[in-house]
Amino acid sequence: MARGASPRRIALDVLDRVLGEARPLDDTFAGHPALVRLEPRDRAFARLLVTTVLRRLGQIDALLDQLVRTRPKAVRVHNLLRLGAAQLLFLETPAHAAVAETVALATGPHGFARGLANAVLRRLARDGKERLAEQDAARLNTPDWLWRSWCDAYGEPIARAIAEAHLLEPPLDLSVKADPDGWAARLGGTHLFGHTVRRPAGGAIEDLPGYVEGAWWVQDAAAALPARLLGDVRGRTVIDLCAAPGGKTAQLAAGGARVFAVELSERRAERLRANL
Repeated sequence: MARGASPRRIALDVLDRVLGEARPLDDTFAGHPALVRLEPRDRAFARLLVTTVLRRLGQIDALLDQLVRTRPKAVRVHNLLRLGAAQLLFLETPAHAAVAETVALATGPHGFARGLANAVLRRLARDGKERLAEQDAARLNTPDWLWRSWCDAYGEPIARAIAEAHLLEPPLDLSVKADPDGWAARLGGTHLFGHTVRRPAGGAIEDLPGYVEGAWWVQDAAAALPARLLGDVRGRTVIDLCAAPGGKTAQLAAGGARVFAVELSERRAERLRANL
């Protein structure tokens, strides 16, 4: 991966690995060598760029197919166009910044793509929103095999509702050690159940009250349910397999269990240790 420290270049590198090499998103993003050189706000922007492209990939590719006669053979060029489209269509990035900064990423052996990127993105800046309004977003952003599976299992109305929910940026769910009602008030969130607090998405997690002292950790509400099904775990021994990033391990330990956390991936194990 390239070692430039701009959010857009890091996002492009990550997309190349995730879409071009089928690498897992979380490990690829966290492992980018230039990520540590970004400020928290820029790290958040880089991740938002990547997740927006992935969440809206079907729509973006459908629009690009209308404007480019033949898809670029170079994965990086295709991802560069996707990155620019995401900024213009979904992130409300000013057109001049989205076009200029994205075109500037076409360097080295991919410099030939500058003209293509400039033309396509300027066209999207002019009429991309109109084209977007004509799309079936839920259907386009759901792979065919998954759509068929959902329709067979639940019927098309529920399948469509699931697909539409996937287009939204999820809220931030936290597991707190104690006083969930108090932390919900401090964080501007809602106490869902047990020790789970939900707050709206947005902002740097590191800046939230309680982060530095470890009063809570990020854990999706659904991910917090399995440990709750065990009931009272005080004094019990629990083995947490595939334990990274550590939410269930922390949850069980906070509940008084003796936990053995097992993680095969060395990189994910490092993340587990850091979180704990």
